[in-house]
Amino acid sequence: MTDRMSAPTGRAAWAPSAVQQERLAYRRRRTRRSVTIAAVSTVAVLLVVGVGLVNTPGWPRFTRTFFDFSYGWEVLPKIAEGLWLNVRLMVVCEIAILIVALSVALLRTLRGPVFFPLRAAATVYTDLFRGLPLILVLLLLGFGMPSLRISWLPSSALFWGCAALVLTYGAYVSEVFRAGIESVHPSQRAAARSLGLSHAKTMRFVVVPQAVRRVMPPLLNDLVALQKDTGLISVLGVIYDAVLQARIATATTYNYTPYVVAGLLFVLLTIPLTRLTDWVARRQGWSGTAGGTV
Repeated sequence: MTDRMSAPTGRAAWAPSAVQQERLAYRRRRTRRSVTIAAVSTVAVLLVVGVGLVNTPGWPRFTRTFFDFSYGWEVLPKIAEGLWLNVRLMVVCEIAILIVALSVALLRTLRGPVFFPLRAAATVYTDLFRGLPLILVLLLLGFGMPSLRISWLPSSALFWGCAALVLTYGAYVSEVFRAGIESVHPSQRAAARSLGLSHAKTMRFVVVPQAVRRVMPPLLNDLVALQKDTGLISVLGVIYDAVLQARIATATTYNYTPYVVAGLLFVLLTIPLTRLTDWVARRQGWSGTAGGTV
């Protein structure tokens, strides 16, 4: 009895029973068995795929064309410099997208006939830019707007490339925000209004904070997609991002290793964002997403 007593408090120290210890040992054995099977099966699949690729007739030429490590190392600095432009584009566009998307989502949630023109304009914008492929928006804005020769409009292809990304992603993200806003129970708004808050303050202090918390995982997922799609601005031809730098290097030697280098850099940039998205999604699932009391 004395060895199961806590000296300072006199309470009995908890110890798992023999049955519980047996259960824990069984679970550890099952975990080790599962990890071993997963590792062996993964190695076996990789070996089969690797042997199959190496034994194909065009493997030597394929490796020279796509995996020329010396040439890849040579072009890496220029492609990395272009990737830095993609990163800056992503940051600037993401800030603008969040502002545009939240504004459109709030316009679509306005009630009353007097706000019908604003709701209609927001709906038309969302339907239009969700229906147009991003590459078409890039081409139409990047080549079309400068050709108008309007003096007060910027003629920079970089500006219109950013505008195309903001308009397209703003339409998608606005629906994410609207879903989050409408997921907040109406009683939250009613309680806030009963406390004397105006509609604007209710949205600002009660509804929008809960909505943003609920839609954080899909917002981060859109950020990952935006980071990759910044490479599409290379279709405008005058923006030296990572993709265009890789295209120039490839056109010089007809060796496609620069595309592989650019792809690897994008993957290395995307993986941390993806893991962050997964972590936030799990955290939201563990902590729950239901709104609290007002």
